[in-house]
Amino acid sequence: MILPYARSIQYDGLMEELSREIQSHGHFPLMNQMKREGEYPYRILISTVMSSRTKDEVTARASERLFSKAPDPERLSLMSEEEIANLIYPVGFYRVKSKNIKKIAELILKKYRGKVPNTLSDLIQLPGVGRKTANLVLGIAFNIDSITVDTHVHRISNRIGLIKTKIPQETEQDLQIVLPKKYWIYFNTLLVAHGQIICKPISPLCSQCKIVSYCQRIGVNRSR
Repeated sequence: MILPYARSIQYDGLMEELSREIQSHGHFPLMNQMKREGEYPYRILISTVMSSRTKDEVTARASERLFSKAPDPERLSLMSEEEIANLIYPVGFYRVKSKNIKKIAELILKKYRGKVPNTLSDLIQLPGVGRKTANLVLGIAFNIDSITVDTHVHRISNRIGLIKTKIPQETEQDLQIVLPKKYWIYFNTLLVAHGQIICKPISPLCSQCKIVSYCQRIGVNRSR
């Protein structure tokens, strides 16, 4: 559900304040750091698959170890699941992810001639890749307009008062209606950083929040 407030909010101002916040803290989510460093779609895809339920710093170190041995899909496909698991440990569910990662490399080589596909329909066919991962890869790796909805985007969009949704897919659909398209890719970047530093699930740091004037604080019973 799209709430009335979503129609009146000044999105340019909201995004500008979030950008200032991320700059002041110098905190960029891992995939955005990889984009700034010129990493290509293969590495962004594999790192995103590894990042689920894993802290950025753990994923970053695991990615560095893995790509030092498998800098491209061909070399990754030749590794055993055990080798991959040992390199990416201790990312969450590392054994399941090692199996998926190897299969992704094999499919990229067999079905896509060694190139990561750049459509949502193709990406979500890869093992371990859901809409969140696919949209992030589309936006970060290919600069294709997409809204990546993770726990931060879902929580904060509802907390601000833009939407009233229960599941991430509803959030994605409603944000596509209210959020100007020019902000689709970077909405996730800014809200992830904001959620990790300021807008925490319980007792958010509202006294330090740069977008408090834009926020309806829906569901916030206690803050700092």
